[in-house]
Amino acid sequence: MSVIQAPRGTFDVLPADAARRSALEAHAARILEAAGYGRIETPTFEATELFRRGVGEATDIVQKEMYTFDDGGGRSLTLRPEGTAPVCRAYVEHGMHKLPQPVKLWYLSSFFRAEAPQRGRYRQFWQIGAEVIGSATAESDAELILLLAELLESFGVREPRLLLSSLGTPETRAEYREELAAFLRTHRDSLAPEVVARIELNPLRAFDAKDPITQETMRSAPKLLDRLSPDDAEHFQHVRNLLDDAELRYELEPTLVRGLDYYARTVYEFTSEALGAAQSTVGGGGRYDGLIEQIGGRPTPASGWAAGVERILLASPEPPVAPRPVDLFVAIAAPGAERAGFHLVSEARRAGLSSQLELAGRSLKGQLKQADRLGARYVAIVGSDSEVGLKQMDTGEQTNHQYDAVIPTILRSSRLA
Repeated sequence: MSVIQAPRGTFDVLPADAARRSALEAHAARILEAAGYGRIETPTFEATELFRRGVGEATDIVQKEMYTFDDGGGRSLTLRPEGTAPVCRAYVEHGMHKLPQPVKLWYLSSFFRAEAPQRGRYRQFWQIGAEVIGSATAESDAELILLLAELLESFGVREPRLLLSSLGTPETRAEYREELAAFLRTHRDSLAPEVVARIELNPLRAFDAKDPITQETMRSAPKLLDRLSPDDAEHFQHVRNLLDDAELRYELEPTLVRGLDYYARTVYEFTSEALGAAQSTVGGGGRYDGLIEQIGGRPTPASGWAAGVERILLASPEPPVAPRPVDLFVAIAAPGAERAGFHLVSEARRAGLSSQLELAGRSLKGQLKQADRLGARYVAIVGSDSEVGLKQMDTGEQTNHQYDAVIPTILRSSRLA
């Protein structure tokens, strides 16, 4: 019989890996909640229409990357491929527009896309995201960028690089889109077939093409950053001024195009050379002032970002993670002592001690070896009588105590240490 393995593009988070992921979550909670962001978690699957309307029919995500299924009642549902549209749906559904604005939210969730798996890109993946809903200011854009920069720096992401641009408002982008489409039609013989196929559907994606000939052609294409309206240009300059004041280095990237249709005005990406050229983006985001209206809410400005958990971990050094201390290991020294040992470990945990109980049926010698492997400070040796042997592992000293005196003895030594 063949062995069943995890589906391609997915992976198991084993205990040895979970410690670093927990540390990253703690960093995110500390940084974002100190800035006033409250945590939100949305369902793993949503109505498919949410992503068709919010993410965009012309995007690769909607066209070929979503895991969509019928729920058995004729309703089309999709495993969430990204986090912003679900958060905006929750904002509308729960009447968050009635709260003091802006509403600042963050999440750490799993997402799903049917992409070709490779290093740093999976079919099930985790992201940390932050959203500011209800503010049109450049300050909200700059705050989000600085918070993402702080998160990456605090976790030791190597060689971070911030790329910054603006997509203008939808009206500006619509005019530019026609100009770019005309350029692409003129140069269609110098473009990859997949770029030609979506000239009318999504011409801005031509800047993302990996084909060398297409990349050379796009160097002479008109740039949206040169077509910004005065208001868009002023907003973008204000963001830049705030980043300059914060002494955060960035590079202007006029060809920066995010893979989601809802972005407008400020867009950005953080990359790391530690990930290699193919999948160098660690996180990114931008402003999406029209998204909430597109999914049925009232016009509401908003801005946000998402950063890949796996990519942050890949781009960061792996310091040794100290095991959690074990205050007490309860060893069973005689048949029939299991119940007393179980009660003792339960009482120790109620007292706030990190405690473990022998569960593998080892000999007493084997149990002492296991306690040593765990780094236990004390071993309580429970036998058939009313006394418990308490062994201090660093000195090897063993003393006998009445059952009720074991935990107070350990607690007293902890206070004196």
